[in-house]
Amino acid sequence: MSVTLRVLRLPDDYEGIAKLVNTYWSEPTSAARLEEDDAKLYTVGRTFLDENGLLGGYDRLRQVAVTVQDEIVGYLWIWRAPWTEPGTLNHTMVVDPAFRKQGVGMHLYQYALDWANSMGTSKIVTEVWDDDEAALHFARHQGFVIDRHSFQSVLSLEGLDAATVYGADVSKHLERAGIRFTTLAEEGLAEGELKLYELYKETLVDIPGYTGEVPVISEWRKWYLMASGYAPEQVLIAADGDRFVGVSNVLHNVQTNGMYHEYTGVSRDYRRRSIGLALKVKAIELAVKRNAEYIRTDNDSTNVPILTINRRLGYQPLRGSYRVLVSLRESCST
Repeated sequence: MSVTLRVLRLPDDYEGIAKLVNTYWSEPTSAARLEEDDAKLYTVGRTFLDENGLLGGYDRLRQVAVTVQDEIVGYLWIWRAPWTEPGTLNHTMVVDPAFRKQGVGMHLYQYALDWANSMGTSKIVTEVWDDDEAALHFARHQGFVIDRHSFQSVLSLEGLDAATVYGADVSKHLERAGIRFTTLAEEGLAEGELKLYELYKETLVDIPGYTGEVPVISEWRKWYLMASGYAPEQVLIAADGDRFVGVSNVLHNVQTNGMYHEYTGVSRDYRRRSIGLALKVKAIELAVKRNAEYIRTDNDSTNVPILTINRRLGYQPLRGSYRVLVSLRESCST
């Protein structure tokens, strides 16, 4: 094989990695975004086995596969955050389409597997597109099984009149019932983030398929709130008095002029009152006002209430993804 593995050379490799992952990811990234995300990471890993013998703590391993001309044709990133489910490592691997079925993916995965086993890992989790038969075959061959199925949906905003969107007047009914709609920018970052974090702590764990713990507020701020494309005026909030009872965080991708629902959540005792619908309509109105070309979202296949709202709003289904996992302890014993 004319491809070898090596450690990352940063910042030089950011451009090559961005070009590669953009062949597979649904929303494009850039070298600058990758570098920004790296700046958020812990520089030194620290892992341990907890009282149940399960891997805890945080660490990461990254490798690139390169040609003799040092062109990046494969990328591996396997990691866990402090809030990741005990025993679990998350895994990302992308291979250039022109270099697939040549052993590059197997070489990268074996490197990751050796590292995972040396850490005492019990489970590796990754995602593959549901229409990528080759990737799914590769995953199954390594012992991965399907755990969850998520769907992408997109709403084209070309020529859309936000006033005609289904549920466009629902916020007026809620306002008459005492619910007010605001943004994080209007509420003020200092106090607003604290109240928003409490809402996330309640609602994140109710997402179908959510695993692990809710991160501490400093990490939540970096990875959940201030994801790429974040702006305080795009964090839409439903409030009852001073209490935040609903949120929709909408991100803007400058490269595509598209918007993405990073998160929508409603407090348990305020559900079934169309607050989630109102927030999604507010997000569409915001996207139209920004002259965005589309707004996109991802939802678990079992999240029937949100999927129903999306269909009524006119979202069109796109390709989905499988979350797949392999148990290393079981695979090592067979």
